[in-house]
Amino acid sequence: MLLNEGQVRIPSGCAIAGIINRQGQGFGGGKIIDCIANMHQRSNGLGGGFAAYGIYPGFAEYYALHIYFDCKESRNDCERYLTKNFNIRLQEPVPVRKQARVNNAPIIWRYFAQPKEECLAYTQLDEHEFTARAVMHINAAIPGAFVASSGHNMGAFKGVGYPEDIGEFFRLEDYQAYLWTAHGRFPTNTPGWWGGAHPFTLLEWSVVHNGEISSYDANQRFLQMHEYRCTLQTDTEVITYSFDLLMRKERFNLAETISVIAAPFWSDINDERIKRLRRIYGGLLLNGPFSIIVATGNGLIAVNDRIKLRPLVAARKGEFLYVASEESAIRVVEAHPDEIWSPGGGEPVIGLLADRENLLDLAPHNDSIARPA
Repeated sequence: MLLNEGQVRIPSGCAIAGIINRQGQGFGGGKIIDCIANMHQRSNGLGGGFAAYGIYPGFAEYYALHIYFDCKESRNDCERYLTKNFNIRLQEPVPVRKQARVNNAPIIWRYFAQPKEECLAYTQLDEHEFTARAVMHINAAIPGAFVASSGHNMGAFKGVGYPEDIGEFFRLEDYQAYLWTAHGRFPTNTPGWWGGAHPFTLLEWSVVHNGEISSYDANQRFLQMHEYRCTLQTDTEVITYSFDLLMRKERFNLAETISVIAAPFWSDINDERIKRLRRIYGGLLLNGPFSIIVATGNGLIAVNDRIKLRPLVAARKGEFLYVASEESAIRVVEAHPDEIWSPGGGEPVIGLLADRENLLDLAPHNDSIARPA
């Protein structure tokens, strides 16, 4: 029998995993499902999900909006908003199969869309900012609708259930992606619901997270000053928006971003620029135990808190990089890695596509690197 929210608290629960082929070669979802399923005991059936990159090469120039609806009326309201602001190339249900352990699923559709030129001209926003604001508007202002993902050539597939059951429900074996991340949830402070499952996304960003962000209120207040709205009832949402603010809007590089969210101790900071960033963006420092995987179309980064209160293991085999909460989850899909290690606290593991290694930057600033075919 599933443990119910509030009956038990296991703060070390949740599992995360990620796999990238650095040559950009796609592979099916079975590998990431096997990886996360091997950590079944870290979840409790109240949340599982995946992010996949490179799955829509035929629509790579469009924002792929995966949207969940409570009812047909919510879908109608949302589609009126979308057609007013976006040119929609294709809209259709996301393919699913019946799964005995996945119940009460919402209506799940996907839309391949581009902002209308007249809307961009009127608002004087670029297409990334316009789409990001549209996502937050849907989540906050259209009852019964929320956006699961909104990036180019990627999608999030998440819901209430164990991750392996969610993967079967969404037929992930039918997709080919060069980068997959996964999460098995054990909610402790927030509801187990379809919108609260990981990954959390915005544009090309996706985040899976094991831990607890005790700085959530401070992080949320800081983000609100920059027009982000946190509406999905979980602390992980602030991580996604923090990366988006620092890397897309402020155009910081990866090292600078990590120095803000997983800052070293003051006594260990020698760089004056890092000290300034630490002062200015102190409201984005993530406190509490965490290990996270952040992904975009360019690659992934995995990092845990600076005193390593949550586990994180990494491995390499040829052009593959693996990260997971447990070594066993990696070895079930790659029994003989070339290298396997446990990163130190605050020490990032970076996996970029091979042709983007010189960037050391996940942010999709440049259209030529944000949308792999």
